[in-house]
Amino acid sequence: MIQDIAPLRLDNHWQPGQVVREDSVVFHFRDEQVLVRAQGVAAEPLFPTAAQLGGVAQLGECRYLFSIDGRGYFLCLAAQVAVPAGYGYEPARQVRTAKQAALSDFYAFYTAWHLATWYRSNRFCGRCGQPMQPDTAERAMRCPACGHIEYPRINPAIIAGVIHDDEILLTQYATQHTGHRSTFYALIAGFTEIGETLEETVQREVYEEVGLYVRNVRYYKSQPWGSAADILAGFFCDVDGSTDIHRDTRELRRALWVPRREVQLQPDDWSLTNEMMQRFKEGQPC
Repeated sequence: MIQDIAPLRLDNHWQPGQVVREDSVVFHFRDEQVLVRAQGVAAEPLFPTAAQLGGVAQLGECRYLFSIDGRGYFLCLAAQVAVPAGYGYEPARQVRTAKQAALSDFYAFYTAWHLATWYRSNRFCGRCGQPMQPDTAERAMRCPACGHIEYPRINPAIIAGVIHDDEILLTQYATQHTGHRSTFYALIAGFTEIGETLEETVQREVYEEVGLYVRNVRYYKSQPWGSAADILAGFFCDVDGSTDIHRDTRELRRALWVPRREVQLQPDDWSLTNEMMQRFKEGQPC
């Protein structure tokens, strides 16, 4: 999965004293786009370093995000930067399918994207409207006027592998749900609502999306998914009663039972969804 970058390790401890160095990786977002290596430029890193952006002195304010094996990753807050040769702004959501790089580069990007979106959404206090400031003791935004604190938003969500005998329920999202036409299969997924457990989320989402009741809900594994600010919890479960699918057409374009041997995996191994599908396909315990 995307976070499986061993022997490398992402260190997300809040270290406000960290300063940008010439070899630090610097992310710069412009609306929903990110500065990234252009297509066909293989020799350069996927995201630019401070040196490539003209040096530390030219960057303006940068905010420390995290480090990977001692190398710092920063978010540049300047409205504009000098775009180096071989780089350009591209939609952040297309980076996954359009680029070739080490898994650690993509994991860093998704984590930076998560934090960049949170910082951008919390420039002003939601309680009194005054400008927010970074807290000096922890990763948070604090309002100097009323003292309100905002921590990074993390959305709990589930993935459900619904099983019936030697078949698993696969889906494809509807275009209006994702904004693009899904070309590969996935599992049932959805966000946890107020006042419910993760297991109850599984039961509710499965019923809402395909009209099935499930039992024996069992936890498998979790995964951070920065592009949606999620922490995903994967569960397997068994159909309880009828296997007739009643698809929510607003959410899903397709929903069908697929025999184990016919499961089609996703084009990369980033996701918890794909790992769960592969586990079922290979006959491993679910």
